[in-house]
Amino acid sequence: MKEYEELSSFYEAIADNTQISAYHICLYIALVRLRSRNGWQNPIIVFRSGVLQEARMGRKTYNKCMGDLIRLGYLKYEPSNNPLSGSSIYFNKL
Repeated sequence: MKEYEELSSFYEAIADNTQISAYHICLYIALVRLRSRNGWQNPIIVFRSGVLQEARMGRKTYNKCMGDLIRLGYLKYEPSNNPLSGSSIYFNKL
């Protein structure tokens, strides 16, 4: 049920935003699923390879969409300098 609420808030937030495409939505859904599996923590710790697999998209599309979601204020991203520890993704209040 929490996934539904999270996605509903996102859909409401993007309703009038013509910059958001189906790829952005797909990526956001994948991140919500990962967040759900991690007990709804904020931030979640992710590895790009896992997100790519969950979202079923390539690296170029991921980089563009993630950058857009960050720039538009839906997410905050803190990269990791250590390849053995994942990057932090924060979900902003929508």
